[in-house]
Amino acid sequence: MAPVSVAIETYRNGRQWGAEAAMEHNRTQWAAEVRTRRGPTPEVFFEKRLDNSRLVKADDPQRKRDIRNFAVAAVVFFALLMTYTLQHFRSIEFGYQVDAQKQQLEQVREQNRQLNLTEARLSQPERIDHMAHQMGMETPQPGQFVSPSASDETSGTPMLAQVAEPGAIADAGSNVQ
Repeated sequence: MAPVSVAIETYRNGRQWGAEAAMEHNRTQWAAEVRTRRGPTPEVFFEKRLDNSRLVKADDPQRKRDIRNFAVAAVVFFALLMTYTLQHFRSIEFGYQVDAQKQQLEQVREQNRQLNLTEARLSQPERIDHMAHQMGMETPQPGQFVSPSASDETSGTPMLAQVAEPGAIADAGSNVQ
Protein backbone atom coordinates (compact mmCIF):
# COMPACT_ATOMS: atom_id res chain seq x y z
CA MET A 1 0.00 0.00 0.00
CA ALA A 2 2.87 2.35 0.51
CA PRO A 3 3.77 2.85 -3.20
CA VAL A 4 0.18 3.64 -4.11
CA SER A 5 -0.16 6.31 -1.41
CA VAL A 6 3.15 7.91 -2.49
CA ALA A 7 2.01 7.94 -6.11
CA ILE A 8 -1.31 9.53 -5.21
CA GLU A 9 0.35 12.17 -3.05
CA THR A 10 2.87 12.94 -5.77
CA TYR A 11 0.05 13.36 -8.29
CA ARG A 12 -1.71 15.79 -5.94
CA ASN A 13 1.37 17.88 -5.57
CA GLY A 14 1.55 18.14 -9.32
CA ARG A 15 4.87 16.52 -9.86
CA GLN A 16 5.35 13.95 -12.52
CA TRP A 17 7.62 11.02 -12.21
CA GLY A 18 10.02 9.74 -14.68
CA ALA A 19 10.77 6.04 -15.27
CA GLU A 20 14.08 6.29 -13.43
CA ALA A 21 12.55 7.88 -10.37
CA ALA A 22 9.72 5.29 -10.21
CA MET A 23 12.19 2.41 -10.41
CA GLU A 24 14.36 3.93 -7.68
CA HIS A 25 11.32 4.44 -5.49
CA ASN A 26 10.23 0.78 -6.04
CA ARG A 27 13.73 -0.45 -5.15
CA THR A 28 13.81 1.43 -1.87
CA GLN A 29 10.32 0.27 -0.98
CA TRP A 30 11.21 -3.35 -1.80
CA ALA A 31 14.40 -3.22 0.29
CA ALA A 32 12.46 -1.80 3.24
CA GLU A 33 9.87 -4.53 2.88
CA VAL A 34 12.54 -7.27 2.73
CA ARG A 35 14.21 -5.88 5.89
CA THR A 36 10.95 -5.95 7.84
CA ARG A 37 10.04 -9.56 6.95
CA ARG A 38 11.94 -12.86 6.92
CA GLY A 39 11.47 -13.94 3.35
CA PRO A 40 9.91 -13.04 0.06
CA THR A 41 6.42 -13.83 1.39
CA PRO A 42 5.02 -12.45 4.60
CA GLU A 43 4.00 -14.84 7.36
CA VAL A 44 0.55 -14.06 8.60
CA PHE A 45 -1.11 -15.89 11.48
CA PHE A 46 -4.70 -15.30 12.39
CA GLU A 47 -6.13 -16.45 15.65
CA LYS A 48 -9.66 -17.64 15.30
CA ARG A 49 -11.58 -18.98 18.26
CA LEU A 50 -14.27 -21.49 17.34
CA ASP A 51 -16.87 -22.91 19.70
CA ASN A 52 -18.20 -26.19 18.30
CA SER A 53 -19.73 -27.44 21.52
CA ARG A 54 -23.27 -26.74 20.32
CA LEU A 55 -22.84 -28.59 17.01
CA VAL A 56 -24.58 -31.96 16.68
CA LYS A 57 -23.78 -34.40 13.91
CA ALA A 58 -26.80 -35.44 11.89
CA ASP A 59 -27.48 -39.16 11.48
CA ASP A 60 -26.80 -40.56 8.04
CA PRO A 61 -28.61 -43.91 7.63
CA GLN A 62 -26.88 -44.69 4.33
CA ARG A 63 -23.43 -44.27 5.91
CA LYS A 64 -24.47 -46.41 8.88
CA ARG A 65 -25.66 -49.13 6.52
CA ASP A 66 -22.41 -48.93 4.53
CA ILE A 67 -20.31 -49.19 7.68
CA ARG A 68 -22.38 -52.11 8.95
CA ASN A 69 -22.06 -53.94 5.61
CA PHE A 70 -18.32 -53.34 5.57
CA ALA A 71 -17.98 -54.60 9.15
CA VAL A 72 -19.96 -57.77 8.33
CA ALA A 73 -17.86 -58.36 5.21
CA ALA A 74 -14.65 -57.83 7.22
CA VAL A 75 -15.79 -60.29 9.92
CA VAL A 76 -16.73 -62.91 7.31
CA PHE A 77 -13.41 -62.45 5.51
CA PHE A 78 -11.50 -62.70 8.80
CA ALA A 79 -13.43 -65.85 9.77
CA LEU A 80 -12.67 -67.46 6.39
CA LEU A 81 -9.02 -66.48 6.67
CA MET A 82 -8.78 -67.94 10.19
CA THR A 83 -10.54 -71.14 9.07
CA TYR A 84 -8.11 -71.56 6.18
CA THR A 85 -5.15 -70.85 8.47
CA LEU A 86 -6.40 -73.36 11.05
CA GLN A 87 -6.89 -76.05 8.40
CA HIS A 88 -3.45 -75.36 6.96
CA PHE A 89 -1.68 -75.65 10.31
CA ARG A 90 -3.72 -78.71 11.28
CA SER A 91 -2.73 -80.44 8.03
CA ILE A 92 0.92 -79.70 8.77
CA GLU A 93 0.49 -81.02 12.31
CA PHE A 94 -1.22 -84.20 11.02
CA GLY A 95 1.63 -84.68 8.55
CA TYR A 96 4.12 -84.61 11.43
CA GLN A 97 1.96 -87.04 13.40
CA VAL A 98 1.77 -89.44 10.44
CA ASP A 99 5.55 -89.31 10.03
CA ALA A 100 6.04 -89.95 13.75
CA GLN A 101 3.66 -92.91 13.65
CA LYS A 102 5.41 -94.33 10.57
CA GLN A 103 8.71 -94.09 12.42
CA GLN A 104 7.16 -95.75 15.47
CA LEU A 105 5.73 -98.53 13.27
CA GLU A 106 9.16 -99.15 11.77
CA GLN A 107 10.68 -99.30 15.25
CA VAL A 108 8.01 -101.78 16.42
CA ARG A 109 8.55 -103.91 13.29
CA GLU A 110 12.29 -103.95 13.89
CA GLN A 111 11.75 -104.85 17.54
CA ASN A 112 9.34 -107.64 16.51
CA ARG A 113 11.92 -108.96 14.04
CA GLN A 114 14.58 -108.93 16.77
CA LEU A 115 12.25 -110.77 19.16
CA ASN A 116 11.44 -113.41 16.50
CA LEU A 117 15.16 -113.94 15.91
CA THR A 118 15.77 -114.22 19.66
CA GLU A 119 12.88 -116.69 20.01
CA ALA A 120 14.22 -118.80 17.14
CA ARG A 121 17.72 -118.78 18.61
CA LEU A 122 16.49 -119.63 22.11
CA SER A 123 14.15 -122.42 20.96
CA GLN A 124 16.75 -124.40 18.98
CA PRO A 125 16.62 -128.03 20.15
CA GLU A 126 20.42 -128.42 20.04
CA ARG A 127 20.87 -125.40 22.33
CA ILE A 128 18.22 -126.64 24.76
CA ASP A 129 19.78 -130.14 24.79
CA HIS A 130 23.26 -128.68 25.39
CA MET A 131 22.02 -126.52 28.29
CA ALA A 132 20.12 -129.49 29.80
CA HIS A 133 23.31 -131.62 29.74
CA GLN A 134 25.22 -128.74 31.41
CA MET A 135 22.62 -128.72 34.20
CA GLY A 136 22.98 -132.44 34.69
CA MET A 137 19.81 -133.55 32.96
CA GLU A 138 19.68 -136.62 30.78
CA THR A 139 17.64 -137.73 27.82
CA PRO A 140 14.34 -139.30 28.99
CA GLN A 141 14.10 -143.06 28.88
CA PRO A 142 11.28 -144.77 26.96
CA GLY A 143 8.07 -144.63 29.02
CA GLN A 144 9.43 -141.88 31.27
CA PHE A 145 7.77 -139.11 29.28
CA VAL A 146 3.99 -138.70 29.63
CA SER A 147 2.27 -136.15 27.40
CA PRO A 148 -0.68 -134.46 29.03
CA SER A 149 -3.84 -134.59 26.99
CA ALA A 150 -6.97 -132.57 27.53
CA SER A 151 -9.34 -135.41 26.64
CA ASP A 152 -9.78 -139.03 27.60
CA GLU A 153 -8.43 -141.17 24.75
CA THR A 154 -11.09 -143.83 25.10
CA SER A 155 -14.24 -141.74 25.26
CA GLY A 156 -13.13 -138.53 23.52
CA THR A 157 -14.69 -136.39 26.27
CA PRO A 158 -12.72 -133.79 28.22
CA MET A 159 -11.08 -135.02 31.42
CA LEU A 160 -11.40 -133.32 34.77
CA ALA A 161 -8.37 -132.55 36.83
CA GLN A 162 -7.61 -135.16 39.48
CA VAL A 163 -5.28 -135.23 42.41
CA ALA A 164 -3.15 -138.36 42.40
CA GLU A 165 -0.47 -139.65 44.65
CA PRO A 166 3.11 -139.34 43.38
CA GLY A 167 3.47 -143.13 43.28
CA ALA A 168 0.32 -143.49 41.20
CA ILE A 169 1.70 -141.14 38.53
CA ALA A 170 4.83 -143.29 38.18
CA ASP A 171 2.67 -146.42 37.79
CA ALA A 172 0.49 -144.73 35.18
CA GLY A 173 3.60 -143.61 33.28
CA SER A 174 4.86 -147.16 33.00
CA ASN A 175 1.53 -148.27 31.46
CA VAL A 176 1.62 -145.58 28.75
CA GLN A 177 4.03 -146.26 25.91
